[in-house]
Amino acid sequence: MTAATYQRIVLASRPRGEVRPDNFRLESAQLPELGDGQVLIRNHYLSLDPYMRGRMSEAKSYAANQVVGDTMIGGTAGEVLASKHPKFAVGDMVVGMLGWAEMGVADGATLRKVDTTQIPLSAFLGVAGMPGMTAWYGLNHIMKPKAGDTILVSAASGAVGSVVGQLAKMQGCRAVGIAGGPDKCAYVVNELGFDACIDYKAGNLVDDLAAATPDGIDAIFENVGGAGFDAALPRMNAFGRVALCGMIAGYNGEDVSIRNMRHMLTSRLTIRGFIVSEHLDLWPQGLGELGALVASGKLKYRETVAPDLASAPDAFIGLLKGRNFGKQLVKLI
Repeated sequence: MTAATYQRIVLASRPRGEVRPDNFRLESAQLPELGDGQVLIRNHYLSLDPYMRGRMSEAKSYAANQVVGDTMIGGTAGEVLASKHPKFAVGDMVVGMLGWAEMGVADGATLRKVDTTQIPLSAFLGVAGMPGMTAWYGLNHIMKPKAGDTILVSAASGAVGSVVGQLAKMQGCRAVGIAGGPDKCAYVVNELGFDACIDYKAGNLVDDLAAATPDGIDAIFENVGGAGFDAALPRMNAFGRVALCGMIAGYNGEDVSIRNMRHMLTSRLTIRGFIVSEHLDLWPQGLGELGALVASGKLKYRETVAPDLASAPDAFIGLLKGRNFGKQLVKLI
């Protein structure tokens, strides 16, 4: 049926500061016997996401820490090779959480069957998967935009931010992004349809943000924290909303202070952090809407694809440094 062993990447040590290649180890593992209700999957793609950095540390978080010596956590998309579950057949394409590995055995309850006739398999780890759902939830259930609102999106060219801005434009909003470098900003405006994009690397963040938001900001989708968030707070309109999704500026363990906090009071802001996996009841609706938009070509996306399992650590380190363009994936097949 398959080889008795497979390749995987485990967490070899916890990072101290920036993630390093030696925090990971590529090794062979033995395939377990397939039990009742289980499915054997050959992964085609691995998803690399910023949340993984938090799991690698020992700090208290919303989920259990990654165990040293275990397969690195992460989303996967692949093909069923064998099944003892009545809902899954050999050849089915599925999305799950098998981690940084060539293959694995999963409980059928943790898998989602996907239809790749109109949507590429890789997209189910990005725009039509968890990142897209993160954008959909934060925009619709926290930012609650109205036509004519100005919304600001940090990391606007990334897997999550790119979806936020496009969905906001579909609802009649003015979408302003923040991204790193002229190429990413050009993509955000010219390809994704944002009204403006500020290159935070250009060194004129405060003035450029003021010019791009002449009527202030009604809602923020915050992926980064740090200087961009500090610059945005004074430009918030009364009763503005902030969906706090990520704090990439502090993912290496640095404290991320917030300046201009007085504007949270004077503008009567609502700031809410969220974890999209805590809202699984809404996933069928959100993923259905996202999938239809992707299939029709109305929702655009971009991927950066690393070539094999061994390249995953470097690709992940690059993701944390902003080297990726769009959704970061690892292609195994």
